[in-house]
Amino acid sequence: MKLKQFALLLCCSVVFLAMKSKAPIPAEASLNGAWSASHEGQQFSLLLQDGYCMFTHYDLAGKKFMMTSGGPYTVDNGKINVMVQFNSADKSDVGKEHAYAFQLSGDDLSTTVDGFEIKWKRVDEGDKNLAGNWRIIKRRQGDQMNDIPLRARRTLKLLTGTRFQWAAINIETGEFSGTGGGTYSFKDGKYTENIEFFSRDGSRVGMSLTFDGQLENGNWIHSGKSSKGDPIYEIWGRMK
Repeated sequence: MKLKQFALLLCCSVVFLAMKSKAPIPAEASLNGAWSASHEGQQFSLLLQDGYCMFTHYDLAGKKFMMTSGGPYTVDNGKINVMVQFNSADKSDVGKEHAYAFQLSGDDLSTTVDGFEIKWKRVDEGDKNLAGNWRIIKRRQGDQMNDIPLRARRTLKLLTGTRFQWAAINIETGEFSGTGGGTYSFKDGKYTENIEFFSRDGSRVGMSLTFDGQLENGNWIHSGKSSKGDPIYEIWGRMK
């Protein structure tokens, strides 16, 4: 199978959805956390946290972003049910719901798209650091902090125990404005991102950015400089 065809199958079916289970999934089994897979030197990232998922296909060595998709999900009777809120390769998929079965065995997750099996390995269990689904609720502009109400156009940042991905999307129009992601650490008030993919500018892949960070009243206060060097001061809250 050609890689282009492979990626298209992943995109259209939101790759991680698939495959009928041979046995019921135990109630205690959890998909939370980060999962990774590779094919012909290219990478696939799957983040599942706080009922939200993001899937991304990228080429780390070539610094190329291929596509991403995601949205809220639930697990019921051995199936993952996903409501697509963004798809960078196919905006017509936004608003559609997909229900698929899967196989989970320890730290191994198997999915199949049109007979093509993908084997994922667990990266982390999404149980520490800043793990959660976050959105910007306030941003400083000049000397003033401005509220950012929840609207159809939004910026989300999904974090597991070790990986992150942000996405700027419009869940009504299907407009996709950009994404980036990779690994992160949060220790002693310092939040550091290591960029592995960036849809707007591949030259930023490999960069590490460090910010001041703290949790206060359940919110995440995030300040420092962006990848462009612009000062930022943001307050992020968990999606309800």
